[in-house]
Parts: sequence; C-alpha cells; structure tokens
Amino acid sequence: MRVRPAWPRDLEACGVLDHSYTTDRVWQMETRNGNGVQTITFRVARLPREMRVNYPRQDEHLLAGWRRRDGFLVAEEGRVHGYVALTAQIENGIAWVGDLVVDRPQRRRGIGTALLQAAAQWGRDHGLARLVVEVQTRNYPAIRFCQSRGLAFCGYNDHYWPHQDIALFFGEALR
Repeated sequence: MRVRPAWPRDLEACGVLDHSYTTDRVWQMETRNGNGVQTITFRVARLPREMRVNYPRQDEHLLAGWRRRDGFLVAEEGRVHGYVALTAQIENGIAWVGDLVVDRPQRRRGIGTALLQAAAQWGRDHGLARLVVEVQTRNYPAIRFCQSRGLAFCGYNDHYWPHQDIALFFGEALR
C-alpha cells in the first residue's frame, strides 16, 4: 500500500468510498453552570443498539474541498482505499485534518494509520508544529483510533457540523 498526493482523477474514486461507520458508543457532552463556573464533561455512553451513521460531509462537497485543501493524500493498492484532506493553518502552526476516510471494507488493515502518519509528515514538511484531527462525537471508532495513535483530546465545538452536531478535536505535537 502506498500513500501519495492525490491527482484530479482520484476524486471520483474518493467519492464512491463508503464513508459511513457503525458505532455502539458515543461521547456525550454534559454542561453545568453554577456559581460563576461552567463545567463541560464528556463521557462515553453506550447506545441501546449499534447504529450506522453517515459521514457528515456529502460527496458533492469533495470537489469543493479538494480546491480548498492545502494537502490531499490518497492510500492506494491497485485502487484508492482512503484519503486524508489537510489544511495548513500557518498562523497557528497547525496541520488540520478535515477528512480522514478509509473505505469501509478496507478498515482495520493499517490504512488509516498510514494516512495519519503521512498527514503528520506533511505537517512537518510544511514547518507546522501540531496536527489536529476533527471527529464527530458519534464516531466512537474514530475517537478510539485517534486515542490509540497517541492523539490527545484538545477541544470541541458544539455547533460545528451540519445539524449542529458537536465536533471533537484530537491533536499531537509534530516536533
């Protein structure tokens, strides 16, 4: 398997990958206000049954995203199995991972890890200090993926995704 910069012809292959995931857990956010203190807590909550979740970005945004991204890498082995889309936030020194997708039938084969490592190297090559990955609170498999690869929870935005879904951010130092 090889990770390389994407070519325009890769867009169609990226668009037909199965971006969905299944989960039986979520990170649930709780807020408490009192005595001038606001407390935000995230806890793992088990769902009553496994659910299948669609990716928060639609396929038609892939082309627009390609044009806005500073880096777009694909993992291929005869055909495209996954991709990572990156933005360089120069002013903050951050390599921002907006999308990290592995085709559903190809998961758990090291492709996501290879893409994440390539994203980190891309950030180092561009002189950036941190890598940050955005994840939905419902995407427990992606949360565990980030944690198991050494990324630490570093923030959230409670109105980030369409339909006001919460985004979690996981990051690591690149230097």
